[in-house]
Amino acid sequence: MSLEEMDSFFNARVDGYEQHMLKIAEAQRNYIDIARLIPVTPNLKILDLGCGTGLELDEIFKVNPTVGVMGIDLAADMLEKLRQKYAGRKSQLNLVLADYFEYDLGENIYDVALSVQTLHHFSYEAKIRMYKKILRSLKPSGFYIESDYVAPDQEFEDYRFAESQRIRAEQGITEGFYHYDTPCTVENQASMLQQAGFSQVERISRRGNSATLTARK
Repeated sequence: MSLEEMDSFFNARVDGYEQHMLKIAEAQRNYIDIARLIPVTPNLKILDLGCGTGLELDEIFKVNPTVGVMGIDLAADMLEKLRQKYAGRKSQLNLVLADYFEYDLGENIYDVALSVQTLHHFSYEAKIRMYKKILRSLKPSGFYIESDYVAPDQEFEDYRFAESQRIRAEQGITEGFYHYDTPCTVENQASMLQQAGFSQVERISRRGNSATLTARK
């Protein structure tokens, strides 16, 4: 297989992205779970990493219509679709085309940070570095929600990481973000969050090959 750069991969698939995601049996239930985890509080501030077309926001706005959202994504076409979908909520959306690993998230800003089906492409080191940034960006009472593709066991996780390295070596890729799934086990995800400094890491649900976790500041 030939790896595609992350932004190109998702820009090329924007037209069928939502239909594809919603065909996954557990996806809609996961979006509902995420929305229910967020307190119904006026003018809550949410950080949405890898927001894509905003599928998770569809459910969040139903129960929290006043939330303000900072959405960050690498794919310009995904962000444009989100803007069009929520043209009536311009004042609530701050959408940024950027690499969230490099973008300055600030400190003590957000009530809730979340990432949905985005961080399963990266290494342990990259994730822990990202988790530390997320932790700093949260208010003292804030928390983080991660709903993502997870590995069924350690053997599967090890295989996917090894394959990623093998394919990158074959193609001469030494840096940059390329699309290849390297999911981790739920246990390893929780451990990385704790290493980054989060407390009260909790698994909320596990459906099929997806799991939702929360972590408190």
